[in-house]
Amino acid sequence: QVHLVESGGASVQAGGSLRLSCAVSGDTVSNMCMGWFRQVPGKKREGVAAITRDGGTNYADSVRGRFTISRDKDKNTLYLQMDILEVDDTARYYCAAELSWLPCTIIYGVEYDSYYWGQGTQVNVSS
Repeated sequence: QVHLVESGGASVQAGGSLRLSCAVSGDTVSNMCMGWFRQVPGKKREGVAAITRDGGTNYADSVRGRFTISRDKDKNTLYLQMDILEVDDTARYYCAAELSWLPCTIIYGVEYDSYYWGQGTQVNVSS
């Protein structure tokens, strides 16, 4: 039902910026708690940022102050603005959406199979 398509990943130098996009179909960004996760080979996937239905946000300690999650209701798109990128930010970034009737545990970086997931977009940061 809900489809998420990430875009915007690229190779950049440390200190640079990227904006990731997550195009949503089948529901609206304002009706779901949504978030961004990332994963590197050999490590578990971790929550990066999330936003509640009413616009509240939360971030992983490693990105707080550098990343900003937002949404555009008119475009039905979720964004992750990434500034002052670091080599450790290199990962595949995934957009996720929590079913609208669930209690928004995604705000704490919790993963469940019931979430909708995109295919991911690769971010490479070089020194």
